[in-house]
This record gives sequence, C-alpha cells and structure tokens, in this order.
Amino acid sequence: MFNPSREEARRFFFLVWRKNQEKTLMTPMESLAWQVISHHPEYHDLLARPEDFLEREWFPEQGETNPFLHLGLHLAVEEQISIDQPPGIRVAYDQLCHALRDEHAARHRVLECLAETLWSSQRNGTPLDGARYLQLIRESA
Repeated sequence: MFNPSREEARRFFFLVWRKNQEKTLMTPMESLAWQVISHHPEYHDLLARPEDFLEREWFPEQGETNPFLHLGLHLAVEEQISIDQPPGIRVAYDQLCHALRDEHAARHRVLECLAETLWSSQRNGTPLDGARYLQLIRESA
C-alpha cells in the first residue's frame, strides 16, 4: 500500500473490519491492520459504518484525532519495528517496552515521536530525520 490516497487508505481499514466480521481470509498486511484495530475499540463503531465516515473530516485544532491517521501511523510503526528501520528503532522500542512495561503504550509513544518527526519534516521542508526520531523515542522512556 504505497502512497495510497486518503480514500484508499480509509477503504483499506473498512475492508479489514469487514473481513474480520465475516471471518474472511486476510492478507498479511490486513492481519497486521486487524491487530492494530483490535487494540482500538473506540474505532470499532466507526469502522463498521463506512458510509458515515469515509468522507468525514477530523480537526486537531478542535481536539479531534483522525482515527485513520492514528491507525496508519500504528501500521508504519509496526513495519519500522519489524524491519528495524531506521536502524536502532527495534532496540529503542524494546527499551521503551521495558521501561513502560506495556507494549501498546510503548507503541503509542513511538507513534507520537513519528508524528512529531513527520510534522517537523513537513514544516521545515526537509527529509525525515531518522536520528532525531530515534532520539525522541529514547527520550520518551
């Protein structure tokens, strides 16, 4: 799923929800997405109603979290940890898990560091700073 449109990314999560409900065979990426979704019951109703949420906007300035962005960042973090990219993220994540004693909380911290790094990169018009990203993860323990 390289560079999907907003609608394609959302449809992917709706599909994963439907496949789980129907007990249909999933691809490895869909299975990974289901693992992420299963940890977020607050999004289950939303994912069951694509007709109501495919086009919905969420506004951070109003305190709203875009659930699709959140789930997508989770998938990115899962992939990064699994392939240790940027190099060292797996060790930093393992140390964070040890410090927090909660894998999901550790993933959320990594996700927050990724979001901050992406935001900084976009704001400054620079490439993603992998070293800064790892530093933020290490500092979040």
